[in-house]
Amino acid sequence: MMSLKRIILSRTDSIGDVILTLPLAGILKKKMPEAEIYFLGRTYTRDVVETSKNVDYFIDWNEISKLTPEEQESRIETLKADVIIHVFPVKEIAFLAKKANIPLRIGATGRWYHYFACNKLVPLSRRNSGLHEAQLNLKLALPLTGTLEIDLYAIPDYYGFSKVLPLKEADQKRLNTTKFNLILHPKSKGSAREWGLENFARLIEILPKDKFEIFITGTKEEGELAKKDLLEKHSHIVDLTGQFSLKELIGFINGADGLVSASTGPLHIAAALGKHALGIYPPIRPMHPGRWAPLGKQADYFVADKTCSKCRKSNQCECMESISPELVKQKLLSLVSG
Repeated sequence: MMSLKRIILSRTDSIGDVILTLPLAGILKKKMPEAEIYFLGRTYTRDVVETSKNVDYFIDWNEISKLTPEEQESRIETLKADVIIHVFPVKEIAFLAKKANIPLRIGATGRWYHYFACNKLVPLSRRNSGLHEAQLNLKLALPLTGTLEIDLYAIPDYYGFSKVLPLKEADQKRLNTTKFNLILHPKSKGSAREWGLENFARLIEILPKDKFEIFITGTKEEGELAKKDLLEKHSHIVDLTGQFSLKELIGFINGADGLVSASTGPLHIAAALGKHALGIYPPIRPMHPGRWAPLGKQADYFVADKTCSKCRKSNQCECMESISPELVKQKLLSLVSG
């Protein structure tokens, strides 16, 4: 095992992708406990990254990208990193790392610019792989860890999701100690195929009120979209849309018992926190759960038992929307009784 002081993980995309990269930080910490782990990401994922005890410093790519090329190079050089792993490939970052003279620069063979900007290439094609996203992320660390055998179901052990903001007293009082506190996150900001507001409305209608305390989360704009179908029809549910920062949302999910949504950031947050994270997925590669299922000790998912690409070019998925609210209800009732 080589001796490294600072390792940068570069992942500048969305919340779910970032969460599925955090086990890589955990495994590197276990293998090299003296090394500092830096995470290069976008501003809006900072709160997620800083929830993990396995990341020492967050580097804000939004801030760095506003600097001049010379200032960017100087900023990266001052980190004195020994290695950078391009988990999410970005050409600009790849060449910046080279200009900043980071000694070891690891990237996948699937990007042509990595052949010029990186000095260690890992044979990896995400598009054609049958592996989960978290497993693909771990493969990029092989030049540092050597042969790495981590079972998919052991990956949640490495999130390190322990630095959670305590709930405010008012939010703590919203949780019902005599019921299953269930968060429904019906929208996805366009990042995933959705189950449909009609299905969420039906689920709310058929869940026993004496067993479930139901909360709706999402942005303020998503709350407006859900108002007619969900919020105005069911007076017993609690509307939390637009009320939380990301850090506060993480804290509230941590206080709840479970969450139901499509393949969204909050679903992966719930999984990482060890909650009952129930995802609803399309059977379309590469959006299917084989690649993006929530990974957690109590995570599960629903997907149509078929291979289908009929809806590949549309925003809706008939197979996904056909998953019945009654099936989801049955699963949730088993959690309450179990």
